[in-house]
Amino acid sequence: MPACCSLKNVCEYETSKVVRIQSVYYGSIKWAIHSVVFLYVCVVLIADKRYQKRDAVISSVHTKVKGVAQTEQRIYDTAEYTVPMQGVDSFFVVTNIIMTENQIQGLCPEFPIAKAVCSTDRSCAKGRMDPQSNGIQTGRCVKYNATVKTCEVTAWCPIESIKSAPKPAILRSAENFTVLIKNNIHFPKFNYTTRNISPEFNISCTYNKISAPYCPIFRLGDILQEAGEKFSEVAIQGGIVGIEINWDCNLDRWLHRCSPKYGFRRLDDKKASEALYPGYNFRFAKYYKQANGKEERTLIKAYGIRFDILVFGMGGQFNFFELLVYIGSALSYFGLAQLFVDFLITSYTFPCFKSNPVKEYYYRKKCESVPGPRWTLLYVAYVDEPHVTMIDKLLRTSLQKIKGEIIHRRLGGFMRSAKLPPRHPDADATLGNAQELQPLQKKEDAAPHRQRPSWCCCGKCRPAQPYWEQLCCRRTDGACITVSALFEQLLLSRPALEFTLLYEDPLLDLKAETPNKRLRHAAYEQYIRWRFGEDGNLARRAVLPNCCRWSIREAFPSEDGQYTGFRKKK
Repeated sequence: MPACCSLKNVCEYETSKVVRIQSVYYGSIKWAIHSVVFLYVCVVLIADKRYQKRDAVISSVHTKVKGVAQTEQRIYDTAEYTVPMQGVDSFFVVTNIIMTENQIQGLCPEFPIAKAVCSTDRSCAKGRMDPQSNGIQTGRCVKYNATVKTCEVTAWCPIESIKSAPKPAILRSAENFTVLIKNNIHFPKFNYTTRNISPEFNISCTYNKISAPYCPIFRLGDILQEAGEKFSEVAIQGGIVGIEINWDCNLDRWLHRCSPKYGFRRLDDKKASEALYPGYNFRFAKYYKQANGKEERTLIKAYGIRFDILVFGMGGQFNFFELLVYIGSALSYFGLAQLFVDFLITSYTFPCFKSNPVKEYYYRKKCESVPGPRWTLLYVAYVDEPHVTMIDKLLRTSLQKIKGEIIHRRLGGFMRSAKLPPRHPDADATLGNAQELQPLQKKEDAAPHRQRPSWCCCGKCRPAQPYWEQLCCRRTDGACITVSALFEQLLLSRPALEFTLLYEDPLLDLKAETPNKRLRHAAYEQYIRWRFGEDGNLARRAVLPNCCRWSIREAFPSEDGQYTGFRKKK
């Protein structure tokens, strides 16, 4: 992206260039993926209501438990089997009880736990208190019963002597109790408030998943049954059960729906061992005053089921901006087709795939390799090979001996008829004998015999010290390109080179100083366009063969006999 350095840059527009491959196979794959993506986007848009703005529910819960239970000893009503809430949005129902009545503060033997069993007073320490004990030891060892002695403690006596819950549960009939759940909800973003009790509420209804799914009155036994538990079993040790109220509300005017869905599941671990205290229980006491003013209490260990009411949900309403955001994000999925087809086209380059000429053809049309500006990068072209060779490594030997990567050159733009002067009709048929094609000087006959370098394959090269100038026009032994008639017509003909210079600069003064230098450099550029194509990136790092360079230098020599040679681009 160009830098915004002026108003002109700001007003520029950039777009991508597309390569269109006319293939039934790849076209079918593209439309198949587009169809699947379109179907997926539409289904998700409707099913998940992605066109809606969403808001989380805010709620309050109130419960009322009703029922009466009768045991062998007494009647239990709501005031006795319901205990103040043990948490937020929850209620507790007593199902089993261990009662220790007429407790007063005094001295009595400890319950025979491991650390309280003794044989003599030495086993008991005055003032010792254990977290598992019921009081503080006095230092005496007394009889607990006819066979066991325990340490005497100062505590509420008599000590609670029953440790295991009664079976069956004392209040097992509590499964017939009912609870009314009042749930008010609010969606702040939409200023919408409702509750789970409808104006047409029938107070005689009882929740049923099929016949009365919206009734807010629940039978406790049905709740445990929906949670996959038996009330009679859970009532012995107690437990924790969750009542889930899910508000999934559609607040659109044309499809309004906002009703609760109830679910039930057990929350505590029913498989816990005795060491981990399974179930749910706690202790509390009722205190009295005797006639003599002494305090007395009844200790109650209550087992029961705690019901946690879990309210959650989302409300949604149509929002145009949410729809635009979803459509914008969904459009990116259509790029999967291009990604997959591109993978198929370029898969032939992976070693694990077989070579495919069709894929190779598409790959060359789509992908263009552009090497980075590295100073070791060079391009060479041989007359006996149809391609250009890219060499990107530090030269430690003759450039002729190094193998590189094949680069396909772009031809077609070089043979412009406007760059060559029209030939005279009386000219000889042989290009080598035409007067306009004769070089400025011809010193080949007078040149002394030179030894052929080891890297030369055409016999026309001269010795050179730099590795990058040790390059022949051929890869294998054969005739030199400099002996071809086209070489002389394009590169050694003064009229042709002058025409090329004037074509590029019509006002150029050809009679200025150092005319040979201009003609020599024009011949270099003409050779690069001829052998390397019209790619400017290749032209800047193209290396002329040694034989061609000296042939051009002999045709258009330097006045002082000095030449700069090939200069590596940084």
